Amino acid sequence: MHESELQPTADGSLTVHSARFGQSYGSRFGAATQARQVFAEGSGTHRHPAPRVLEVGFGLGQNFRATLAATAGRPLHYLAYEFDPVPAETLFRVASSDPVAAHPGWRALLAGWPGSVTAPELKFDLRPEDVTLATLPHDWASAVYLDGFSPEVNPEVWTPAFLGRLADALQPGGVLVTYSAAGHVRRGLQAAGLEVERRPGPAGKREVLRAVRPVV
Repeated sequence: MHESELQPTADGSLTVHSARFGQSYGSRFGAATQARQVFAEGSGTHRHPAPRVLEVGFGLGQNFRATLAATAGRPLHYLAYEFDPVPAETLFRVASSDPVAAHPGWRALLAGWPGSVTAPELKFDLRPEDVTLATLPHDWASAVYLDGFSPEVNPEVWTPAFLGRLADALQPGGVLVTYSAAGHVRRGLQAAGLEVERRPGPAGKREVLRAVRPVV
């Protein structure tokens, strides 16, 4: 069950508390800022000519909206896994203060939620399933957004085995980004063969991780 009460964050964007995990979907220090800095820009997706994004934990669509804004005018293929999709009404309300709420791609997503969307310059696929059991694409993603709930409450998507599968989903030169800078996450990404760096995080996060699949 989803908690429907909207919570403002420090940058004016909105989030929602998850009763299931006991955490908010977005950073209380600025959900939109984290989505833009850590994911859309941190992965280089904002500069990619034709990005393919695989997201673990679609949540309230904050990273998707940040990516839509950052890639305007360029083709975007977005594959999102979300085990427990929130209602379309919640997505609508959370995005009400976001300029991207008027984007045709976002409106098409809401109209077809939960499902897939094909719109001008956008192909969006939502997979409402357990991503740890899913068959992930191989050598496909220019960027992976690892944005599940924290390792403390959702450890399944932070295991070395699953991190290895995410690394395998990246194209050579592709980038995985996550808000978590936990040591075991960094080591798991390194064990998967990725080149990992700590980067300064947005407000409320001292560091975040950026990991690149080497071009051999």
